[in-house]
Amino acid sequence: MKTVYYPAGVCSRRFDITLQGGVITELTVTGGCEGNLKGISALVKGRRAEEVIPLLRGTDCGGKGTSCPDQISMALEEALEKEKRSDRT
Repeated sequence: MKTVYYPAGVCSRRFDITLQGGVITELTVTGGCEGNLKGISALVKGRRAEEVIPLLRGTDCGGKGTSCPDQISMALEEALEKEKRSDRT
């Protein structure tokens, strides 16, 4: 299931996430620090969203109170909930 998430308070403008059975099959980030975000995308691919969320949650960037990894954790949480809701219907 594909989810589009628009982060707040960070340089990145959009996250495209695909989950299959709770597993991250794709994470594409538009905007932000390209190399770092490509690295994060590669590291999370194939892992369970429930495993990745606590690893990224709370990461701060420059005292902003959030970061791209923190926002990715929020996006994954939303995508996981969306997937669970679609399984119930």
